[in-house]
Amino acid sequence: RRPRKGKREPVERSASIKQPYRSATTSVCYVRIHNRLFEPNSNATMNARFLTKTQFTGARLAIKAAQRTRSNMRMAARSEVGLFFSTSTGNTEAAADWISQKFGGDISDPTDIGEIDVSDLEGYSALIVGAPTWNTGADEGRSGTAWDEVIDEIKDLDLSGKKVAVFGCGDSSSYGDYFCDAMEEVYSAMKEAGATMVGSVDPSGYDFAESKSIIDGKFCGLPLDEDNESDMTEDRVEAWCKQIAGEGVA
Repeated sequence: RRPRKGKREPVERSASIKQPYRSATTSVCYVRIHNRLFEPNSNATMNARFLTKTQFTGARLAIKAAQRTRSNMRMAARSEVGLFFSTSTGNTEAAADWISQKFGGDISDPTDIGEIDVSDLEGYSALIVGAPTWNTGADEGRSGTAWDEVIDEIKDLDLSGKKVAVFGCGDSSSYGDYFCDAMEEVYSAMKEAGATMVGSVDPSGYDFAESKSIIDGKFCGLPLDEDNESDMTEDRVEAWCKQIAGEGVA
C-alpha cells in the first residue's frame, strides 16, 4: 500500500550495516559497526588513498606503454614507402600525385605532413618528401607550410638506415634567386635524423639564378616548376622515380 502523504515508511537497517555518526562535540566522524562506535584510523585512510592513487598512476603508465608498443609494432610492419608533402597553392600536392602514379613500388597515399604524428615517419621502409618554397630569402622556415613547424621534431627522430628522397616546388622565373630553397631545409633535417639521402639531380636542365638546394654541384632532390615548366613535370618525375628506386627507395 502507498504511504500516506507527508510520512515515510520505516526502513529496516541491519545491525551489521556501517553507518557514519558524527559527534556533536567534535569533528571526528565515527562508524557504527554492530551497534558499537569506532573511529577510523586516519593513517590507514591516507595510506589507502595513496595506494589507490599509485595503482591508478601505474595502470595509466602501463596502458600508455602498451599503446606505444602496439604503435611501434604496427609501424614496424609497414613495408611501403611513405609519401609526404605540404603545400600553399596546391603545386606540391600535384607533384606528389604525379610521384604516387609514377613510382613503381608500394607507396602510401600522398599525405600532408601536418596531418600526422611526425614520429610515424620512423615506421616506413623509406620516405619521399616534398616542400614548396614560399618564404624566399629566409635562412629557416622557408617553406611557409606545416614543414616549418615540424623541422626541429624531425631532427630528433631516428631515421637510421632509411633512404629518403626530397622534391620541391619553386618559381624559377619570378624567384630565380631562391629556386626551391626549402628543399635543402627538409633535406638537412632528414639527414640530421640519420637518413641516407638519395635523389640528387643535375641542375643543367634548369634555368635559375641561385638555390640553397645545390649541394656539391647538384640539387639535393627533384626541383619542379609548376608555374613555368609544368609541361616538363611528368617526364621529370618519371625519370626521378626510376632513379631513386635504383638508389634503394623501396
